[in-house]
Amino acid sequence: MIGLSYPPGLPIGVPGDADGQRAVLRATLEAAVAMSEPRSYVELPFQWPEPRYKAIRESTTQPPIAQLLKRKPWLLPRLISGRLP
Repeated sequence: MIGLSYPPGLPIGVPGDADGQRAVLRATLEAAVAMSEPRSYVELPFQWPEPRYKAIRESTTQPPIAQLLKRKPWLLPRLISGRLP
C-alpha cells in the first residue's frame, strides 16, 4: 500500500498541476516496484501546498457526473453500460 497525505478527493495533487501530479504518479510507481513484501506500506514524502482546511473545503464540490446522477439517478445504468453520452 502506498500512502499520501493529501485531502480527500484530491488523490494525486492540485487540479491543473500536471507536473506535480506526474511527480506523484512517478513516485507511486517507483514505490510499487520497490516493494518486496506483501502488505508493505510506503508513505510518499509530498506535502500539500496550502492549508489542509482550505483544500478540504474546496474539494467538497461534487464532480459534474455526480451532480448529474444526483438529479437524474435513472441514468446510472446507462453510465455503467457505457451508453451515457
